[in-house]
Amino acid sequence: MTIIQLEYLLAVVNNGSFSLAAEKCFVTQPSLSMQIKNLEEELEVTLLDRSKKPVVPTQIGEIVVEKAKEALYAYNNIKESVLELKGNIAGKLRLGVIPTIAPYLLPRFIHEFSERYPKVELEVKEMVTPEIIKAIDKDELDAAIVAGGTCPERITEVELFSDKFYVYLSPNNPLYERTNIRIEDINTKQLILLSEGHCLRDQILELCGSIRNTAISYYFESGSLETLMRIVNNTELMTIIPEMSIDYIPKEFRNNVKPLAKGATSRMIAIALRRTYAKDRVIQALKDVILDAVSVQKHN
Repeated sequence: MTIIQLEYLLAVVNNGSFSLAAEKCFVTQPSLSMQIKNLEEELEVTLLDRSKKPVVPTQIGEIVVEKAKEALYAYNNIKESVLELKGNIAGKLRLGVIPTIAPYLLPRFIHEFSERYPKVELEVKEMVTPEIIKAIDKDELDAAIVAGGTCPERITEVELFSDKFYVYLSPNNPLYERTNIRIEDINTKQLILLSEGHCLRDQILELCGSIRNTAISYYFESGSLETLMRIVNNTELMTIIPEMSIDYIPKEFRNNVKPLAKGATSRMIAIALRRTYAKDRVIQALKDVILDAVSVQKHN
């Protein structure tokens, strides 16, 4: 049994196909297939059900796959673990960030993180929460910046800071002259939201769940808060935005932002990672830089 064989096995399971797995591993399909066949012969079991499309593990294959994940995780983190023990902050950090956080938070800390920790190779991907959970489960991400409370129990969430919700509406809206807006005053027929898959959409629906029981008239597949705000600027509609986005709104539209009345909710921003994640120093460094950046921004 070799590390290569375990890597190929996981590649097939993650991609559901021998051909796609071979592409991902930069080998020919016959070579990959032979390695997995040799592994099955050594263990004297069939690990993959090749009759299914996509290819799936057999019952015993599922057990071997979980053990393979543990083995590869330990193998791939030997170097990082030694660096951790030496007190060095180095290695690769594959980071996912949800779209309603990425454009507002990343510019505030990425440069500073690179300056402070030049030995950390940071790879960042913008992904919605369901994609992030799958990627963490498949060991395609080390950590992610998400809205707290949106990940399953098998994923640890390290809380960072609270991000309040605000209403964004145009002067054409009847509520525009209010200094703050109560949840119960929001007409859901005028509320536009992000498309399904965005946790911010789910949080807003939950926030507004106790008010008028009417169907929401609009949502857009763009997944962009900027798109929603531009639509609001030219209509009587409204949307709900996170506090971290306000600094990026042009000054001429800042009056469109209205606080929600006292008692309204916010979201918790958190770092999500596997419970078995070993790069404690890297994660602490990431947390420290983010909190420093947010603190500086709030004091400016």
